[in-house]
Amino acid sequence: MNGWSDPAEWERQRGGADCRVCRSKPDAVAHLEASWVLIGPDDPMRGYVCLVFGRHAIELHDVTEAEGTALMRDIRRVSAAVAAIMEPVKMNYEVHGNTAPHLHVHFFPRYLGDQFEGRPINPRAARRPAYAPGEFERFRERLKVALESSAA
Repeated sequence: MNGWSDPAEWERQRGGADCRVCRSKPDAVAHLEASWVLIGPDDPMRGYVCLVFGRHAIELHDVTEAEGTALMRDIRRVSAAVAAIMEPVKMNYEVHGNTAPHLHVHFFPRYLGDQFEGRPINPRAARRPAYAPGEFERFRERLKVALESSAA
């Protein structure tokens, strides 16, 4: 089921009223120039990151030129930090918003032999837990330090 099944609720969410993504800001591991970073121990892949645009906007064309430039700097910064920490063979990036109408970017590090090798990632089918005991906490701390040290 997607968010579109209740048109009134979908429009309320699009308008920013009680946006669940906006409410996630206090849970951020880092606040960047135009966005904040979310990660969690139950994420679908080791090193997965969700980068959330800093104000309620839905589409890329809803952001100003300056905001878009700052968002791209944040995307590059997160990508570089995750790549340095997790050493994936490839990074996949996804922008959807069809279940939560708030502009955000998913980062999926890809690894040799990952369960989705040779095909797209299906987060709902991902094996969990993605992290070995203690691994998530180490990733969280290393990501936080990397993003703080790469501040513009």
